Amino acid sequence: MPAISSSAMSFVTYDRRSRQLTITFKSGGKYVYFEVPAQVYEDLLAAPSAGRYFDANIRDRYHFQRIWR
Repeated sequence: MPAISSSAMSFVTYDRRSRQLTITFKSGGKYVYFEVPAQVYEDLLAAPSAGRYFDANIRDRYHFQRIWR
């Protein structure tokens, strides 16, 4: 699981086949986001602020499921 430099997120993973983005937040929650394009994952990793990128480009744009805590 790759670590990410973020004050809000601990780890992110991406499965290219299923197009699922999994994010573990420092608050303890772990979520899977569905049908996320690979470019969104790559842009998240490259963003100057992963939290801001998440808020603008992922949150409320993709269906998700909370899978932990």
